[in-house]
Amino acid sequence: MLQRLYVHNFRCLENFELSLKGMSSALLIGKNGVGKSTIAKALEVLQSIGRGINRVGQLIQSKDFAHERSEIPIRFEIEVLLKDKLYKYILAFDLPEGFRELRVFEEQLLIEGNPVYSRKEAQVTLISKNHEAQFLVDWHLVALPVIQEQSEADPLHIFKTWLARMIILAPIPALMTGDSHGETLEPKQDGSNFGEWFSGLLSRYPAAYTQADKYLRDVMPDIQDFLNEIIGKDAKSMVVRFEANHATLSVDFKDLSDGEKCFFLCAVVLAANKYYGPLFCFWDEPDNYLSLSEVGHFVVSLRRSFKNNGQILATSHNEEAIRKFSDENTFVLDRKSHLEPTLVRLLNDIPVSGDLVETLLRGDIQI
Repeated sequence: MLQRLYVHNFRCLENFELSLKGMSSALLIGKNGVGKSTIAKALEVLQSIGRGINRVGQLIQSKDFAHERSEIPIRFEIEVLLKDKLYKYILAFDLPEGFRELRVFEEQLLIEGNPVYSRKEAQVTLISKNHEAQFLVDWHLVALPVIQEQSEADPLHIFKTWLARMIILAPIPALMTGDSHGETLEPKQDGSNFGEWFSGLLSRYPAAYTQADKYLRDVMPDIQDFLNEIIGKDAKSMVVRFEANHATLSVDFKDLSDGEKCFFLCAVVLAANKYYGPLFCFWDEPDNYLSLSEVGHFVVSLRRSFKNNGQILATSHNEEAIRKFSDENTFVLDRKSHLEPTLVRLLNDIPVSGDLVETLLRGDIQI
């Protein structure tokens, strides 16, 4: 899974490196404004490329340069372990004088250290065992989505699919209606296409219903079942049924509480990871919308699900969520001011006297 993420000159991330090698789950903590959501944005750029968006202007803007330093390229590097092979993808953008839009300055994909293709500005070089092929790509387009795949076993297909199916979440429950007009395995960050994701999951992997149902019964013991009812051509709407004391109640998904919608989102994350994973999931504050008594079970369920299959990276300010991680997989982010870059250190490498949560409350952690 994700072994390393490197970002340079992108918003508050300068020479920023996050190493997750050997971690099935990890937590990012730190004050507001230290860069946790910026890490999600960097991952979202790469996810969008995997989903076929290749116009540079749709991925990144000139305002994304750190402190408007457009003379230094924005650089992303990601290393991912897939099927026991290490994939490394490098992508850099620059803004030459006179250009109105950023362009691709450098791009490269390597597997086990061997280049699959490389690129310098417009020139792309495809490399195989027997020969090299060169062609030009508009320098305002990323090459990865346009290079043709030979089969599903093609490393290009494997890597692009992994990028596309990354789950990056900062859900807004009010946007989660449960209605769907299609199917997908690519959820949006705000959860607004939850209905399409749920429909896509059950359409391709019907057994995923059992996995989702099992989790939901743990957190909502009175749930009877949930249906994806057809309400029109290519349109469905989720209905949840509850049962207690020999009485039943049907509730439209959109009328559930924010916390209950997050339970359903968690259930689909767990089922998706089991049936078409292993997946990488970044969840920004999964404890949002939950009561204090529910946070611990929620976080533990996520960590257990990804323990031997996939990987989850979360952020939190919640003490119950923080306590469910250890010093060995908790990263502290810090930023002395808005004029300085984000720093990151593993909590295990930072001397903390006394209780961690109390130390965080006092603001005494220095990195």
